[in-house]
Amino acid sequence: MITRDEAFNLLQQHVKAENMIKHSLASEAVLRALAQHLNENIEEWGITGLLHDIDVEITNANPKTHGPYAENLLRGKISDEMLDAIVMHNEQATDKERHTKLQHALAAGETITGLITATTLVYPDKKLASVKTKSVTKRMKQKAFAASVKRENIMECDKLGIPLNEFAELALTAMQSVSEQLGL
Repeated sequence: MITRDEAFNLLQQHVKAENMIKHSLASEAVLRALAQHLNENIEEWGITGLLHDIDVEITNANPKTHGPYAENLLRGKISDEMLDAIVMHNEQATDKERHTKLQHALAAGETITGLITATTLVYPDKKLASVKTKSVTKRMKQKAFAASVKRENIMECDKLGIPLNEFAELALTAMQSVSEQLGL
């Protein structure tokens, strides 16, 4: 398996957009926090979060190629479980049944980073530290809370046995640990 540094270098070879690198770092932080909370492999889960969108620019996020391209790119570099989670996280795969904790965690974890980032934009100081758990859960209930965020993916936290409020708090705390890197 590749190391975290090797994974980050690979990500930088394929992803040039700063906002996508930041999203990957946020997802990595959330997946590491989830792994710790659930007594799972922190390094594997973190690398999965980091690499989940490695092919998003190459495929222009095309639902037919986003995921399969990553699978070809990453096969042999990461475990099959990690690879399956990356392929399953894609929005086009949300109608497919997820079976592993890592699949549920990646779907929920990478999606809530988008919601939290969108939530920071409604605050005048635009700082992550000003976002509260209640704000995140309230935005989850709003009809049009974030254009590119799917509620169903965030609610995968239920399949991990983590209630939404607890999950939002865990994700906020994880993202605050990398807030300087994220520019939030």
